[in-house]
Amino acid sequence: MYSTVISGGIRGICCYLVQVEVDTAQGLPGFEMVGYLGSEVKEAKERVRVALKNAGFVMPAGKITVNISPADIPKEGTAYDLPVAVAILCSMEEVPRESLGDLLMIGELGLNGELRPVRGVLPVVRKAKAAGFSRCIVPKENANEGAVVEGIDVYGLTHLQEVVAFLKQYKAPVFSPAQAEFKKIFREQQEKQPDFEDIQGQETVRRAAEIAAAGFHHLLMIGPPGSGKTMIAKRMPSILPPMSMEESLEVSTIYSVAGLLKEKQSLVCTRPFLSPHHTISEHALAGGGRVPRPGVLSLSHRGVLFLDELTEFKRSTLEILRQPLEDKQVQIARSSGTFTYPASCLIVGAMNPCPCGYYPDRSRCSCSQSETDRYLHKISGPVLDRMDIVTETKKVDIAKLNDERGGESSADMLRRIMKARKMQEERFRGTGLSFNADMGPAQVRKYCPLEKEGQQMMEQLFSSMNLSARAYHKIIKVARTIADLEQSDRIERRHLAEAACYRRTDGKYWGRQR
Repeated sequence: MYSTVISGGIRGICCYLVQVEVDTAQGLPGFEMVGYLGSEVKEAKERVRVALKNAGFVMPAGKITVNISPADIPKEGTAYDLPVAVAILCSMEEVPRESLGDLLMIGELGLNGELRPVRGVLPVVRKAKAAGFSRCIVPKENANEGAVVEGIDVYGLTHLQEVVAFLKQYKAPVFSPAQAEFKKIFREQQEKQPDFEDIQGQETVRRAAEIAAAGFHHLLMIGPPGSGKTMIAKRMPSILPPMSMEESLEVSTIYSVAGLLKEKQSLVCTRPFLSPHHTISEHALAGGGRVPRPGVLSLSHRGVLFLDELTEFKRSTLEILRQPLEDKQVQIARSSGTFTYPASCLIVGAMNPCPCGYYPDRSRCSCSQSETDRYLHKISGPVLDRMDIVTETKKVDIAKLNDERGGESSADMLRRIMKARKMQEERFRGTGLSFNADMGPAQVRKYCPLEKEGQQMMEQLFSSMNLSARAYHKIIKVARTIADLEQSDRIERRHLAEAACYRRTDGKYWGRQR
């Protein structure tokens, strides 16, 4: 007898629906599975066989053939266990065929018949909703994750026997958390973030951080140890606008595919902040594996990726940043196909100006000129050229350090940033762009016209600072953000002058070696 069950699979971060077909026929006993299956999927037949036995079901003593369609797409993972078992039970007439209509299921089976959590439930349920399904069965540990999707009933079950009972009687708890609960979580997590009011002094760097957050410009901080670089970086998420529900679902999908959503965390509610150690490998940063999974760049999507001690990273690792800094995505090619992961993150780097960390203070710095040059040369010119804002953190004055009033709060900074973001939203409506940093040369010409005085200034800067075409456009884009913070429709000369001051890659430190 023939039966079929609908399930879902993950390839990269993309989801597709699959049809699990089962045919039972008389003949020599056998259990075959086909459909371009990975080793984990092929092993499902042993898990399913034992799980059915321990759940109290006797498999037919005939030929069982399972096909997971479409057969031209590689299948990986253990999520097909449950649909295969239910399809077999349907062919044995243990569950009514009509109960499988408009239903998608996914889950791994233990040998005792229990349902175990799997990766990628959130994108699978979203795909099912888009395809018109109204019900979905998932392991109970994944129920909250799947219930984030509105418009589809998600049933979190614990055992194969419970699944069969549900299919016979249509009774099981539906997980549908209220949106008000998610808004509460958003608010609570936002309040827990570190605040910029803890930063004493460093007005120049605070200003650079505000501009970076307003236009989503990449930021590099250079300064001696203990000058506050890490503190500032950790507070960057507090001045980024709160995530929308759509952004939260987008980021949560990446974490679901990576298997990083916990049972009690059905959504990533705040912007990610990741700070990998400088020994991180290229594959861990960009993503990798036989079937590539998202790396740190993609896990930082819509958030902040902080690279502390930037010069301590391997040069080959930093070179991976070239494409993501420009394209906002990571492409990984394998023999099994090409995988594309989103990587639209704000990159914040921090580094010392020399091996000892105190250059140019020669009263404390003992590094030779060649040692300093070698140290700075660990970061290539192309990577530096892609950093929009480079600023210097200096030693904090003791008077400011003891000032009990503290600095300006993140809330005050965020109010100005939100106004600047509102201008960008209106400017780029219908274009697919979100921030000033996203503009290409054509958009710079359209949205950032310069007056004659400003154009003459940029021509002088292009020659005197030996700018590349990319650096030239980055100065204009940063100037556009500075103007937005002042609610100015025009880019004035003072905006360009301030933006040019953030091109430190062409001056104080690296200028000596070029």
